[in-house]
Amino acid sequence: MVMERNLWKHIQFLRSKSPLVHNITNYVVMNNTANALLAAGASPIMAHAKSEVRDMVALAHATVINIGTLDEYWCEAMLLATETAHTLDKPWVLDPVGAGATPFRDNILHELLNFKPTVIKGNASEIMALAQASQGPTKGVDSTAASDEAVEAAHSVCSAYNAIVCISGTTDIITDGAQKIQIANGTPLMTKVTGMGCTASALIGAFLGVVEDNTEAVTAAMTLLGIAGELAEKQSKGPGTLQLHLLDMLYNISEKEFYDHIKLLRP
Repeated sequence: MVMERNLWKHIQFLRSKSPLVHNITNYVVMNNTANALLAAGASPIMAHAKSEVRDMVALAHATVINIGTLDEYWCEAMLLATETAHTLDKPWVLDPVGAGATPFRDNILHELLNFKPTVIKGNASEIMALAQASQGPTKGVDSTAASDEAVEAAHSVCSAYNAIVCISGTTDIITDGAQKIQIANGTPLMTKVTGMGCTASALIGAFLGVVEDNTEAVTAAMTLLGIAGELAEKQSKGPGTLQLHLLDMLYNISEKEFYDHIKLLRP
């Protein structure tokens, strides 16, 4: 129970510190992402203007880069942000949405990866595409592979970029290349709400901003979201009300609820 206790402490610490999380994310999910960060106890800011992005990175506890809705201007802002984070040794998260889908998307990912993300969070197809191990195209932003199929690719990505990799799926897998943590929390209904993976990436950024152990920071984010989703589903009639109740659970989740529902799978 040592890990479980640490994770709950991290959730409480996040609430007490309210880290500022700078997001350059896709405009489909900005509102959802910001509300989830607020509910969990963090403070979100969405800023992609090139004139201020370096200042925002310096000000924030962590930066989250999500390439879901790319254009040329946003790409330039992302590169300025990640270069600044790398220079200042600030943690940053890369969500490689749709990796492998188009050359444009892959080219910007190649440039972003030069600035060594702290954490890369994607579905199995995206992680496999980053490792050039995919056996087929990605299905938009959805995965065509299960998370356990991407473990070898994740190890390759860890080694290449010295990053922690989180593979999201029915079972979430977190690895730094040496250890592997598996989380069996969540519910299939969460896949019916747009941007749930983007929310996970933003929460990872929040925990990275205040938790010293990066692997535990990622694990805390993924368990919190997964458990909140499970509890929210019990009160929901479908994806619309799930989204509503999920925010409430991120805000209200109790220690007992967390311990009663956490499902860490150890090797």
